[in-house]
Amino acid sequence: MSDVTSDHALLERIQAGDKSACAECIEMYGAGIYRLALHLTQHEADAEDVVQETFLSAFKSIDRFEGRSSLKTWLYRITYNAAMMHLRRQNPALVSMDAPDTHPDVPLAETLINWCCLPESDFETGEVRAELERAIRELPETLRAVFILRELEGLSTQECADVLQISDANVKQRLHRARLWLRERLSVYFAEWV
Repeated sequence: MSDVTSDHALLERIQAGDKSACAECIEMYGAGIYRLALHLTQHEADAEDVVQETFLSAFKSIDRFEGRSSLKTWLYRITYNAAMMHLRRQNPALVSMDAPDTHPDVPLAETLINWCCLPESDFETGEVRAELERAIRELPETLRAVFILRELEGLSTQECADVLQISDANVKQRLHRARLWLRERLSVYFAEWV
């Protein structure tokens, strides 16, 4: 059975009030939703709250789900909105969901690193992983959301656009800027290795 078929069957069961289908949905998508919430809120307790808000909101409004996107994309959109609202409640000046891409242009790398010559085992160390996670946390919110959805969660460009309610071109632009931003931040760190 294809993912689309199984998604549709699961959706029908949830809409029919099948509690086991709700549990399957949580089992199927909960980990990805938690990762997204954690990357956006940057706190475990906040991420857990966002996950609960996501599934409660989704199951309450499941009858209004029109199926224009996949169930996964719809759940990620709810998660993104819940995380942004959670952040906004904590610090209203911190997050503006309506703001266009107003972050400064991404600078060109000051240090050029030949990434091909670093052994893969170096990238698997806890220290490098922590540095990468720190750099991702420091990304501007609009870039971080696209990077997490596309690179860490594996959503397609179209799915990212649906979740964030922006154009495909905007997703591509933000992803490009996020990669450049991360490359600049990590070049300084890896310059010490070369």
